[in-house]
Amino acid sequence: MFAVIQTGGKQYKVAQNDLVTVERLSGAAGTTIEFGDVLAVSDGAMLHVGSPLVPGAKVIAEVVEQTRGPKVIIFKKRRRQNSRRKNGHRQDLTVLKITSVTVS
Repeated sequence: MFAVIQTGGKQYKVAQNDLVTVERLSGAAGTTIEFGDVLAVSDGAMLHVGSPLVPGAKVIAEVVEQTRGPKVIIFKKRRRQNSRRKNGHRQDLTVLKITSVTVS
């Protein structure tokens, strides 16, 4: 059984016991999070696709840890202008373990 959920403006295909890294969600390690924005659910034989959401479907996940992504370097240069700018960014991330996928 798998589901497609939406969080942080992105879509993720998840199944039970999966580890998923998503954009930062509030909550300490061990906290339970419930996702109601379920776009599709499959139980092996049937695929339920919502328009836009599947009614009564929910995904429950547990926060494993709060972490940060790799450093991305932003380098901008304007040629022949003696103008350079170097900047960096690290995205805040949350690691989730999917505990259950349910459809009523």
